Amino acid sequence: MPTPTRVAVIGAGAAGLAAAKSLLDEGLDVVVLEKGDRPGGLWAQGNASGLSPAYDTLHLNTSKGRTEFADFPMPAEWPDYPSAAKVAGYLADYAGAFGVSERIRFRTEVESVVRHDAGWEVTLTTGGSERVDAVVVANGHNWSPRWPDPVYPGHFDGDQMHAHDYRGPHQLRGRKVVVVGMGNSAMDIAVDASYAGAAPVLLSARHGAHIVPKYLFGRPADATGAALARLPWRWRQRLAETMLRLAVGRPEHYGLPAPAGGLFQNHPTISDSILHRITHGEVRPKPGIERFDGDRVVFTDGSVEQADLVVWATGYRVRIPFLGEEWTGADPEAMPLYKRVFHLEDPSLTFVGLMQSTGAALPVVEAQAKLVAAHLGGRYALPSAADQQRSVDAALSGAMERWGSKRPMMRIDFDHFVADLPKEVAAGERRALDGAATFAPAPVVEVRA
Repeated sequence: MPTPTRVAVIGAGAAGLAAAKSLLDEGLDVVVLEKGDRPGGLWAQGNASGLSPAYDTLHLNTSKGRTEFADFPMPAEWPDYPSAAKVAGYLADYAGAFGVSERIRFRTEVESVVRHDAGWEVTLTTGGSERVDAVVVANGHNWSPRWPDPVYPGHFDGDQMHAHDYRGPHQLRGRKVVVVGMGNSAMDIAVDASYAGAAPVLLSARHGAHIVPKYLFGRPADATGAALARLPWRWRQRLAETMLRLAVGRPEHYGLPAPAGGLFQNHPTISDSILHRITHGEVRPKPGIERFDGDRVVFTDGSVEQADLVVWATGYRVRIPFLGEEWTGADPEAMPLYKRVFHLEDPSLTFVGLMQSTGAALPVVEAQAKLVAAHLGGRYALPSAADQQRSVDAALSGAMERWGSKRPMMRIDFDHFVADLPKEVAAGERRALDGAATFAPAPVVEVRA
């Protein structure tokens, strides 16, 4: 019997677990390297890795029916939007059900990944290294906080924190809070502060977003969107925006800034609570911050408010610290990948979860994992290098047209992407049969940043 391909999966969050499960299904030799002390990635609050941004009141903002793994449905009795604790338990159960748990090395951080003639050497911070045939990068991209750059003028006497370090309402109790941002975490934290802090909470944003309730017309909002999935995105956009206006009106009616783009162009903010907290006067929208002045915050409209805590819900930077720039380029967000999976210079270096989806993440990483496993298992052959490059260029052009210049290389349409990848596996299986292709680690190549 030939020695099975040995694969290192970096990270035991949803992406890494899905990758390991699919690789094991193909009979490959898998080791999962996880910095923390438990599976679950960002959902595992209190993980020893220190990377999880989960907080006490965190729940899914995509419904369970649109979030669950196809191979492992969430329990039928669960609510449509389960808590982070339930999701963390679900991921741990998934790892146990498919034999992934015993392949995970916890408290094992990767220091570097280097290509050699015989494969890859994965060096660990704990000492030692792993020699493998292929690497799956699944380290996530919601763990390195993005702070304002450049910093705002002036000096603030109060405290500042990033949403990554928020754990629960106890951190807000009695505080005069300014929350900066318009994403899901910003809304959750503003709502929590409106109950725990000194009202009103100030919600500051330079740019707007569509606010979508978790239920529309008695159904989970993303299920309503799924019914339109076969339509071109601009048609879906018009229909969905019409339904949203009928259900809740425009954000401007609540004093929030107008959305910077249409629905399905920028990621919507999902919240059932923020609008009624605004209408009750417990959360007060404010424009962007201009500067700080001691215990006062000066906003771009000239208004001045006292505060003693600013929470920056300003997102995250993509970081892959163990890979050199010869692989990632100067900006990992702009790294071109075929199907957001295969490195164009060496397909034995793959990525699962390095994307920004219009919907849930789990079905996307599950589909990516199956594609990786089919290739490394020898069933799937990639198209030619020229065809891969043309596909990447076309995807980028379409993303620029739809989403503009903000992370266009990473953007995917959830429904179309999840539907496309099984078709890609089938096409690659036909290519493999035509060419009798099997997986072999690519030769070392010179890669320019």
